[in-house]
Amino acid sequence: MLAIVCPGQGSQTPGFLAPWLEVPGVADHLQQLSDLTGRDLVAHGTVSDEETIKDTAVAQPLIVAAGLIAARALFGGADGQLDLPASAVLAGHSVGEITATALAGALPEADAMAFVRERANAMADAAAATPTGMAAVLGGDPDEVAAALAAAGLTAANANGGGQTVAAGTLEQIEALVAAPPAKARVIPLKVAGAFHTEHMAPAVGVLEALVPHLHPHSPSVPLLSNYDGGAVASGEANVSSLVAQVSRPVRWDQCMETMAAMGVTGILELPPAGTLVGLARRGLKGVPTLALKSPEDLDAARDFINEHGRQATGEDKD
Repeated sequence: MLAIVCPGQGSQTPGFLAPWLEVPGVADHLQQLSDLTGRDLVAHGTVSDEETIKDTAVAQPLIVAAGLIAARALFGGADGQLDLPASAVLAGHSVGEITATALAGALPEADAMAFVRERANAMADAAAATPTGMAAVLGGDPDEVAAALAAAGLTAANANGGGQTVAAGTLEQIEALVAAPPAKARVIPLKVAGAFHTEHMAPAVGVLEALVPHLHPHSPSVPLLSNYDGGAVASGEANVSSLVAQVSRPVRWDQCMETMAAMGVTGILELPPAGTLVGLARRGLKGVPTLALKSPEDLDAARDFINEHGRQATGEDKD
């Protein structure tokens, strides 16, 4: 079984989409996605500097668009109708869950881009209200890490598995944790603009709730895992509700990986901007082969990887 995973904010780097524009059809597709978001994603994916693409209002649409263009280049199809392996499972981390939602057909591509546009703008506004941030806590005893976060007034916003927790709160709280990390743990401030997946993002929830009546959800074509508890979403409507709530509640990527293990996933393919989630999988799903699709040069390897792991549930190769 193949898991197709989509990364979240902080995975983007300057110029990472430049090679993709050489792939036939990608430039036009990316321009369409730019038009849907009111952001020049072509420029942001090729020439914008690190500070520009760190902006939440830019980063989130850019990351979702990157996954969509790469998936179409890999799986073919148009208007979100992709030729996915029948035994695939989809999951995305934070904003990447919107990418996964579109790829699974649980939202039309245009709706997914509208959702990420409103999400990004609302979260940027919420982040601007109070200086907040996030930091990765690597290693340490889980109980001691939890106690240190609680003592600092921080929230465990991402439980990423493999000994990694992402703490979120005010900049002062983050600085205090960096100055006094838990025993045997490293604390690394992240390049994000706010305390995502915490109460600091509550204002964004209302914005997205107002958008929901204008969306057109469908049941996913393949299992789609939720950041809430790692379980497969029951319906398109339930998935949208979960996406809205996700903005201000923790991401349980550890539980997504536990579900992948229970489902018998034999390979994990990460879409661009790839690297972060396969790194987590190497620690949280040890022994499961991974492939990070970073550039068009990786497409042939990705197709071979899909042929190896994207089999029918019966174990036969997909036609």
